[in-house]
Amino acid sequence: MENIYFTGPLMGVLSFLIIGFFHPVVAKLEYAYGKKSWWVLLVPGIAFIILSLFLTTVWSIITGVLGFSMVWSTIEIFKQHDRVLKGQAKRNPNRNYK
Repeated sequence: MENIYFTGPLMGVLSFLIIGFFHPVVAKLEYAYGKKSWWVLLVPGIAFIILSLFLTTVWSIITGVLGFSMVWSTIEIFKQHDRVLKGQAKRNPNRNYK
């Protein structure tokens, strides 16, 4: 038992939770603000990626996963907007989609 390390499984679970967290965030941002909200995720995402370069071990992994998840969510905001236009996602009745 002394050679069992829980860091890998812990990082897997945290990665899963971080990625899962951003799925509804993308939907809510697109619903409330449209595709113009992409920078709200891109700027802190890049900051977290840069921060991960200066941290050690576990914290570097967590901030790296968080940063890349935010950058990927930037792309997903545009895809979510396309899904709204196709009728595959909920449309905000208070916004103009033209």
